[in-house]
Amino acid sequence: MADEAAVTGGTAGDSVAERLARIADEFADLDSRDKLELLVEYAASLPPLPAAYAARRGDSRVHECQTPVFLWPEVIDGRAGLVAEVAPEAPTVKGFVAVLAEAVAGRPAAEAAALDDTFIDRTGLTDVLGILRSRGLRAILARVRKSLLAAGAG
Repeated sequence: MADEAAVTGGTAGDSVAERLARIADEFADLDSRDKLELLVEYAASLPPLPAAYAARRGDSRVHECQTPVFLWPEVIDGRAGLVAEVAPEAPTVKGFVAVLAEAVAGRPAAEAAALDDTFIDRTGLTDVLGILRSRGLRAILARVRKSLLAAGAG
């Protein structure tokens, strides 16, 4: 079941790379506290989980992340989207997922699946969040990329 709202959004015409570069620039010159506040702002933009997904949590969890994170990367008519649920007690992780959802929304699946591994480092979040949380964010990014590749091929 696909959620059409998950494939809309972002800035029309901007590529995933351009969206991620814009977001990384937002974080680049901020101090640690402001980076965390910006992540919390992004967290507020992640829509609530549609009811149809609640029963399908099974293999959607990112087990490498300490925070309960459930992801449903999807491709509808060749366009990528990301439906997600992140535990509310982890607004920084939720903010990161919201950033990824914004970056891939409505873009061609192959382009969206080419998410840049260096994005987390370019934002400076590794220094702010620490190695364990950063490892979880990398696992989230890898899951989105792998799932979009699979969905785009199917």
